[in-house]
Amino acid sequence: MDVWPADFGRITVEETDSTQAEAARRIEAGQALPFWVLAERQVAGVGRRGRAWSMPEGNFAGSVALRPGGPLARRALRSFTMALALRDALVELTGQPALFSLKWPNDVLCRERKLAGILLESRGDALVIGIGVNLVAAPPQAALEEGALAPIDLATAAGIRVTPEALLDLLAAAFARREALLVTEGFDAQRREWLTHAARLGQPIVARLADRTLTGRFDGVDGEGALMLATPEGIQRLPAADVHFA
Repeated sequence: MDVWPADFGRITVEETDSTQAEAARRIEAGQALPFWVLAERQVAGVGRRGRAWSMPEGNFAGSVALRPGGPLARRALRSFTMALALRDALVELTGQPALFSLKWPNDVLCRERKLAGILLESRGDALVIGIGVNLVAAPPQAALEEGALAPIDLATAAGIRVTPEALLDLLAAAFARREALLVTEGFDAQRREWLTHAARLGQPIVARLADRTLTGRFDGVDGEGALMLATPEGIQRLPAADVHFA
């Protein structure tokens, strides 16, 4: 089993509103960074754009807080770092790499359904990365917004039951390794690896922005993490969007 990364603290709470909020409070209280927070129960989890994140007991709800340094605009690249680390951990747990793919900008899929989501929030000079994984249960489709990718849980998809603590052991080690590589080698190597696992690369997708919806071919990700969408009007560079599969 991977050894817990020595530089990272580990905090487990029985119940919290969200591990993102819990981590933020710990930072304000002077908790040394970096550290992980794992919640046995999360009662007010939040996903991207403030959407509610369902967290039945037995699923994974955790956040890591760190002080990444470097330009503020580069912090968002950690969504790719974390997605790769989470895939590493899931493959190690299941031994089934073909099950898992990555959806831009920050989802991990299993059997082409949503298994996990990742959320990044800045807290001063700190960055908090939240991870939610459907280990034993997935929300009903009716509870999701229209057009959302169907959810799945790991127990159903892979036929194994994994505890949040076991996943955290592997995820923390995998993230520490990949964060170190990002710092020393830059983003391009991770970008290329992420693309080898990208869902629907080279296929039609729908990208919804605040003011318009675009349909085109998913052509990859650039050096800043933006989605490259091939449309009849040419390549569109999208730093942020909600992606739906056509």
